[in-house]
Amino acid sequence: MPTPGPRDQTAPPPAVADLLRRAASPGFDAWQRRIVRLGGCTNPIHLHGTAHTVDTASGEILHTFATEEGALLVPCGNRRAAVCPTCSSLYKGDTYQLIRAGLVGGKQTPATVTGYPRVFATFTAPGFGAVHTRRDQKLCRPRRGQRLCRHGRALGCRERHNPDDPRIGEPLCPDCYDYAGAVLWQAHAGQLWHRLALQVRRELARIGGMTRTRLARVLRLSYAKVAEYQRRGLIHFHAVLRLDGADGPATPPPAWATVQTLETAIREAASKVHIADHGRDFRFGKQLDIRPIDAFGPGQAITSTAVAAYIAKYATKGAEAAGAIHHRIGSMAQLELLPMRDHTRRMIRTCWELGGQATYQDLGLRRWAHMLGFGGHFSTKSRRYSTTLGALRQARTDHRAEQHRQALGINDRPTAVIGHWRYAGHGYPRRRPHRGQHRTGGGAMAERLLTPDATQDDEWLTVPEVMARLRLGRSTVYDLIRSKALASAHIGRCRRVPLSALRAFMARQLEEAA
Repeated sequence: MPTPGPRDQTAPPPAVADLLRRAASPGFDAWQRRIVRLGGCTNPIHLHGTAHTVDTASGEILHTFATEEGALLVPCGNRRAAVCPTCSSLYKGDTYQLIRAGLVGGKQTPATVTGYPRVFATFTAPGFGAVHTRRDQKLCRPRRGQRLCRHGRALGCRERHNPDDPRIGEPLCPDCYDYAGAVLWQAHAGQLWHRLALQVRRELARIGGMTRTRLARVLRLSYAKVAEYQRRGLIHFHAVLRLDGADGPATPPPAWATVQTLETAIREAASKVHIADHGRDFRFGKQLDIRPIDAFGPGQAITSTAVAAYIAKYATKGAEAAGAIHHRIGSMAQLELLPMRDHTRRMIRTCWELGGQATYQDLGLRRWAHMLGFGGHFSTKSRRYSTTLGALRQARTDHRAEQHRQALGINDRPTAVIGHWRYAGHGYPRRRPHRGQHRTGGGAMAERLLTPDATQDDEWLTVPEVMARLRLGRSTVYDLIRSKALASAHIGRCRRVPLSALRAFMARQLEEAA
């Protein structure tokens, strides 16, 4: 293979050259407006269609927008930072405003909530086996002597792990770890939280010496919570709980409902609530942390802003924080091709195996295998805690619509927008690597695979041809196609895979293995 000569030092870098070509191309202004409108979204949605701005009084069409060439790009709106950092940042900001409004008021929530009893609580998952952990200036799991498990592995660890140590969260003995119990607890975690909220209300009624029906006439429990994945792959819940009057945040709670009352009710409820299902008893872990909002430890003040920021931080994270992936898995064959920790892989495999049994069909474990069994909502709140995400988004939409009407000069007329849109894809077109660019190792091989010979047009392969080139079975290839790991297209009734897509898939596998 000929070695390309050195790049001209006076020429701009390839990325700068691309920008210069784009700036000099026709239609640059329209392209720039579309990119600015996206706000930096990394995976925009492509829409084709038309939108008419109509005067509702006269029926006159005041403005028409149509995507005759190209497509309308809109932000994906994904909450996960691993998918789109920009849209997840917006989601995080909305969650922050929602949580903060329930603590200090605002967004149609009265400021009097600052004087109501409120606590910040963390509910953990139980233990299903010893795992490596990090303790400040302490050994991981000190044990006297050289005690071994029945598989011949040490039951202790006398190391001080660094924060980036990949062993944190890994079982000391994977064969002793109860993977079945872990994924089944995950599958019941959402229902366990629901029962906890009901049990807290029962405990408040017991403390107040009244029935739950009478309690609802004088007291209301409001809350907002998020789920966070630990390194061991299990979730725990962070929640803000607040006591209001019968009509919500607009009325104060009775005098007997104090912070101590709320803390007692939460501890009693957490110790009692459980779910007996599939021959197991599912409960929260013994570690329960409850702290009043106005005191976060001796001499340390916790502000409403700090609590809101802490909770909002986890609203944009998923199972990828535990080493999993952010998309669903189509088959066990696909799982073997994905780079992840052995512990996470075993949890996903357990979800897949249990999900195939008739006993656990109702849990949807295969559907939520990429979430390590957890299929509940990451962020929830009670009805009257504060504003809603929908209200925050609608306010932002109304503001942008008002700006658009002002730009058109029709802000003084009653209008409505009538549109018809259809989905036309997502993402940005990928730039082909420049000839002459070189990388070493697996990256260099990936570069050559991604850069086909310029003298050849892209070739369409049949599924049997892909099977032969990858040395894989038919079902595995179709699983890769269904999961979008391998791009394909329908031509008539036939499924075809572009040769460039196959090269890109092989390149990704080599880069991940390098």
